[in-house]
Amino acid sequence: MSNSNLDQTAAELGMGGNLAPERDDAGYRKRMERRQEVQRQRVEERNKEKGLILVFTGHGKGKTTAGLGLVLRTLGHGERVAVVQFIKGGWEPGEARALKVFGDQICWHALGEGFTWETQDRQRDQQLVQEAWQTALGHLRDDRIKLVLLDELNVAIKLGYIEPEIVIAGLKERPELCHVAVTGRGAPAPLIEAADLVTEMTLNKHPFREQGVKAQAGIEY
Repeated sequence: MSNSNLDQTAAELGMGGNLAPERDDAGYRKRMERRQEVQRQRVEERNKEKGLILVFTGHGKGKTTAGLGLVLRTLGHGERVAVVQFIKGGWEPGEARALKVFGDQICWHALGEGFTWETQDRQRDQQLVQEAWQTALGHLRDDRIKLVLLDELNVAIKLGYIEPEIVIAGLKERPELCHVAVTGRGAPAPLIEAADLVTEMTLNKHPFREQGVKAQAGIEY
């Protein structure tokens, strides 16, 4: 079955959406058998493996959380991981404490000094970003590391602390099967173009804005 026929069949089966309730058990089984066959053929045809660039951006909450989910998953497979935080710093978040149990399987660097409205020193912030990027490059070039998380790098690019072309060139230096996740609002167009996966978090509601709820341990940090 060709890819176009697979996609047409998948659409007919309602894959990727909610399945309508089935009143006929026999009809339901037949439908699931067809769906199983489509999925089997898709898996068989998609057999490439490569190091991916994954970008998590947008105004919604969950960008760093998504990246850390990849970190935890990769650690669970016994692989080594590096995390470089470009803006956040000055405190130890809960996830950094929790991941200490993995010892030298993970390298964690919080190399910023906090949000820009707190530091109020553009030259200092830019210097820290450049230093953080050099640290990131070291990990990107290390063939022992399976995943590099560049947290809030999008924000550093957006603020003009580092050029997207420099970042993209650095990402190309990593080993063939090394994955890299980049988080933060305002991902630049060149990075989006270079990425293999881009997810944009959409903000619909937020308790800080709408209810006056402060940042809480376990939720924001």
